[in-house]
Order: sequence, then C-alpha cells, then structure tokens
Amino acid sequence: MRIGELSKATGVPVPTIKYYLREGLLPAGELSSPNQASYGDAHVRRLRLIRALIELANVPVATVKEILESLDTNSEPLHDQIGRAHRALTPTRRLNSTEDARAAATTQVQELIAARGWTVEPDAPALVTLIDTLAALRTLGQDGPVSRLDDYADAIEQVARLEIEGVTENPTREQLAESVVIGTILGETLISALRLLAQESISADLWKGR
Repeated sequence: MRIGELSKATGVPVPTIKYYLREGLLPAGELSSPNQASYGDAHVRRLRLIRALIELANVPVATVKEILESLDTNSEPLHDQIGRAHRALTPTRRLNSTEDARAAATTQVQELIAARGWTVEPDAPALVTLIDTLAALRTLGQDGPVSRLDDYADAIEQVARLEIEGVTENPTREQLAESVVIGTILGETLISALRLLAQESISADLWKGR
C-alpha cells in the first residue's frame, strides 16, 4: 500500500507518518519508484504500537524510539527485549514516606518475591514502585493493602499469566513482543476499570442506602 492507504488503514495522518519516518520510529517503505514507497502489514502493526505508546501511555518520542530499538534487536533473548521495553514504560516517581516505612516495605517486598519464587531482576523499576507505594501506604496509616499484599500478588499473578498466555498465540517473535508491550499499556487501563466497577458493585451491596 502507498502512504495514503497506510494512513487510511491506521487512522494516522500522512504528515505524522512522515514525521515518524524522519525520526526513525517507522521503518522506510520499499521503493517502487524514485518518489514512491510501498508499505505492508508490518508498518500497520508498528504504527499501531507507536500510537499506543504516544497517545495512550504518553511516552515521549525519545523513549518510544528506545522501546522500538529494543524490540528490533534480535541479538538478545525475547525476555530481555521485552524487559527493556517494560523498564522504559515504568514510571519513575517517588512517593513521600518515612525511612522506617520504606525499610519495612523493602523487607516485605523482598520476602514476598522470595516466597513466591518470582524471577525478578534486582534493578527492575517496578520493584522501586512497589516499595514506594507500600511505604507511602504505611506512612498514611493505610495498612489494609499492606497486610493483604500476598492476596494481591495471588490475583495479579493470575492476571499476568492470562496476559502472557494470550499473546503467545502470535505467530512471529516481532508480533509477540509488540503484543506484550501494547497489552502492558492497555492492560493497566483494563484492570483499573474492572477494579473500579467491582468496587462500585461491592460498595452498593454493603452500604447503599445507609
């Protein structure tokens, strides 16, 4: 397909596609003449991934380029490719907490991972996010989620397994990696929406009319 057809197939304006091409986010099409290039299904998939990263996850263009480069590297295991993409997607925010709360949260997270036998790299950004969140909850006196962390981990492990099993049906390594990244972005929104709906329903059962 030509660039206009690619635009129509993906909903991405032609000037935006040309910008992605200049920035190296989208691979060049195959030249069919000196002034014409043709594009295929791989370009459609890549454009959808770029849109998900930029428009849904609000990832800066420079970070999008880093993620795409990691997915295009075939010299490392797929697990490492996806891990690099996950690290680029993980927010690096710090929450206010006391030193004692952070120390207790660090110990709790380490014990949780060891007890569950999870294989997690020590520099995983999500580790810091989890520790900071638990420390903030402790500091604010919200001990309910802290005391039920293992129950949360049970539920999340089931969700994560469903997500991984769902993307393994993709036929190629490239499509699988792209599906994991998009699933990570939209999965957060999916889980959050379902949780809010469930909370609303349970709240109505317990407290409506009181």
